[in-house]
Amino acid sequence: MSDRLKNKNVIITGASGGIGAQMAILCAERGANLVLLARSLDKLQELQADLLRRFSVDVFIHKLDVSDTDEISAVFSEVLARFGHIDVLVNNAGFGVFREAHEANVEEIKGMFDVNVVGLMACTGMVLPVMRKQRSGHIINIASQAGKIATPKSSVYSATKHAVLGYTNSLRMELGDSNVFVTAVNPGPIETNFFNIADEKGTYVKNVSKFMLKPEYVALKVVNAMLRPVREINLPRWMNAGSIVYTLFPGLFEKIGKRAFNQK
Repeated sequence: MSDRLKNKNVIITGASGGIGAQMAILCAERGANLVLLARSLDKLQELQADLLRRFSVDVFIHKLDVSDTDEISAVFSEVLARFGHIDVLVNNAGFGVFREAHEANVEEIKGMFDVNVVGLMACTGMVLPVMRKQRSGHIINIASQAGKIATPKSSVYSATKHAVLGYTNSLRMELGDSNVFVTAVNPGPIETNFFNIADEKGTYVKNVSKFMLKPEYVALKVVNAMLRPVREINLPRWMNAGSIVYTLFPGLFEKIGKRAFNQK
């Protein structure tokens, strides 16, 4: 097991469950100090107690709704004052709602963009000056395969993830000479509570259950890449191969894949 993360300071948003919690466990196992942020304070407290019991690391938790940029500024200012040096930021907080475009209301659209895009950018903006000054660090943005291939009933969610990928790719070039790494993580569907909101009817989960990724597997791939110059993590690989074909032959891909896309 690599000791690359030993005594490093890692911030994870959306850390109360799913891959966020799994990443926290793996980072603590490798000796990293943690800043865990999420809306569910009770779940964070349970996770903190478990990690402190099992590992000799510092675990700081704070309630945070990343759709509130004022709250982001206040919480990250507190974190920076406490830890100073920030090595890794994982922008993991996010949510989606699967609806056809004409059914999506404006509040829902704003909500998804506020969390998935603006919140991610605001969190990143808080640590960038520190990482630039220390000339080291790693920004990891949890995007989605939906950011590469849009599908029916995910127009808004896909749009937010396209935005995340655009931001991530630009940021990587901006930080090219600063020794700060930038990674986009593009998973397919993962077995988490994400679908309790996104897929109210359970249709999508039922249709793609055999393809769903385990959160432990995704978390391991991300943690293994921390503080390494990894451009993208695409899971599963066959799904990413589809996105490459889609880029080259979009019309043909949409025509042939029409049935496969309509799983929601």
